[in-house]
Amino acid sequence: MAMLSLKAFLAKWLLKFLFGTSRWNIKGRSQINKILTDGKSVIIASWHSHLLPTFMDLAGNQYYGLAGLHKDAELISKIGKKMGWELLRGSSSDRGKKVYKEIVNILASPGNVVALTPDGPRGPAKIPKPGTIRAAQKTRAVIIPAMGQSTRRWSFTNWDTFFVGKPFSRIEMIYGDPLVFLESDDFNMCENKLKQALDKLENEVEKRGHQ
Repeated sequence: MAMLSLKAFLAKWLLKFLFGTSRWNIKGRSQINKILTDGKSVIIASWHSHLLPTFMDLAGNQYYGLAGLHKDAELISKIGKKMGWELLRGSSSDRGKKVYKEIVNILASPGNVVALTPDGPRGPAKIPKPGTIRAAQKTRAVIIPAMGQSTRRWSFTNWDTFFVGKPFSRIEMIYGDPLVFLESDDFNMCENKLKQALDKLENEVEKRGHQ
C-alpha cells in the first residue's frame, strides 16, 4: 500500500510537470459553469485515447471520474484523488450495474459533473458504449464533448493508442457544443451524434496542433 501511494505521489508530480510546462489553448470550458448555474448536471465525454488533457484541465474541481477495479485502476484512482477528482469504481465488465446507479444518482442531483470515456475502459476504440448515453437520457444531464491533444506527445498502444503530452509543447483543448438526449430519443441516433461530435473535435484539435 505504501508503494502504491508513493507511485501515485510521483505520478501526480510527473503529470504536473508534463502538462504544467505546456502552453494551453482552451476553448469552450466556460459553458460548464453556465450549465451548472442553470441547475443542471454535466457529463464530460472524451475518447479514452485523449483522456489526459481533459483529466488535467479539470483537475482540482472535485468532479467525479470513473476508474475500474483492476490492478492498474487502483493506481489511477489514487492519482485521481491526489489531483482533486472524486473517483467512482467500476466498469461495464465489473460492478457495472452498481456504478451505473451511482452515476445516475449523482447526475440526478443538480450541479454535479461526471467525466466519462464512452469507449472505455477496454474499447472498441471510438465506439460509444451505452452507459454514457443512457445516463444522460435518464437524468437529463447535458453532455459536453471534450477533446485535447498536445503538439508533441508520446503514444502507447494496446487496444487503443493512448497519448501523453511531452513537456514544453502546446495543448489544444476544446469543449464542444452541448448534447441533450431524451429518454424517448432513438439510441442509435444518440450514439451517432455523440460519436460524430467527438470525432469532429478530435479532427479539430489535430488540425489546430499543426497550425
